[in-house]
Amino acid sequence: TTFVAILDIFGFEQFDENSLEQLFINWANEKLHQVFLDNVFKAEQAEYTAEGINWSTIEFTDNEHTLKLIEARQPVGIVSLLDEECTLPKGDESSFLARIKQAHGAHESF
Repeated sequence: TTFVAILDIFGFEQFDENSLEQLFINWANEKLHQVFLDNVFKAEQAEYTAEGINWSTIEFTDNEHTLKLIEARQPVGIVSLLDEECTLPKGDESSFLARIKQAHGAHESF
């Protein structure tokens, strides 16, 4: 059997309830989106500036803050909190959620 799998770069899907699998799918989506932004917008605009090309800045939403929320080590990100929660003897999704809210409740992407 042959198939083609496609993962788009348009960010998070919003469901009433997400699974761990969906978190990782969304994380991969955000990483792909960041690569796209780096290569298409940031790098090209930097090159235009370096070459002295007359152009207008293209405004875009940078998702770096969302990636930091998910994968940062300091301050501790969601994946690190999940890793810690999995090592606790009585770790569960309620305490994991409480720890996320405590650490990132005020974060712009939370």
